[in-house]
Amino acid sequence: MSQRDTLVHLFAGGCGGTVGAILTCPLEVVKTRLQSSSVTLYISEVHLNTMAGASVNRVVSPGPLHCLKAIYFAAYSNCKEKLNGLFDPDSTQVHMISAAMAGFTAITATNPIWLIKTRLQLDARNRGEKRMGAFECVRKVYQTDGLRGFYRGMSASYAGISETVIHFVIYESIKQKLLEYKIASTMETEEESVKEASDFVGMMLAAATSKTCATTIAYPHEVVRTRLREEGTKYRSFFQTLSLLVQEEGYGSLYRGLTTHLVRQIPNTAIMMATYELVVYLLNG
Repeated sequence: MSQRDTLVHLFAGGCGGTVGAILTCPLEVVKTRLQSSSVTLYISEVHLNTMAGASVNRVVSPGPLHCLKAIYFAAYSNCKEKLNGLFDPDSTQVHMISAAMAGFTAITATNPIWLIKTRLQLDARNRGEKRMGAFECVRKVYQTDGLRGFYRGMSASYAGISETVIHFVIYESIKQKLLEYKIASTMETEEESVKEASDFVGMMLAAATSKTCATTIAYPHEVVRTRLREEGTKYRSFFQTLSLLVQEEGYGSLYRGLTTHLVRQIPNTAIMMATYELVVYLLNG
């Protein structure tokens, strides 16, 4: 893969991540609060309240943060390009290894940023109090836990690579079937095969289907990760947190916030993947 191709996938991934995040950001905050151990959501109110009664009605803007998804897409495309020369091109094996390697790369590179984002989303202050900013949060994490503090929850994120693998294997499989169907249709009509709006709608449906399956199967790691990233909690490691959740709150706690997560994640993934595919298509002419 040339340097230009890498830049194309970086740019396309950034565009896809940003567009999807902007349209679904408020639900991301609600999902994180539902996963937390200390926040209750009152549906009848416009805002969220902590157990202590502090008002928390702030939404953390996605800003440039979700452009970091570009790292994942670039790593996935590069890895797939190399593995296609070692295994059967575009095989399930290629997609699984590529997704796993891309997930590992993105998680390792960006975990500190996601930790700060989670802390900001869970920050609860009384009305009139100044909200904690990103730099204040960074300073607080470093003072409390040192550099190790920025990597809390990373073990749960690594466990979540399984979700990424399932998602991309199903997505690539559906996309391949759609492509085969389109090629067969154009051969029958003897028309030139060009991408149309319906092709990108098909990709959106493929992304939505694959993400629904993957998220439902692997969701508990999301709850564990949020608990690990909370400030000053009893949660210390992935398996300790998983065990503690089941003991104290039951198996249902492993799926807290799943509905909200799906409501956000399905359209977000559909928009992100379709935007990514569209930008790559436009830039490659």
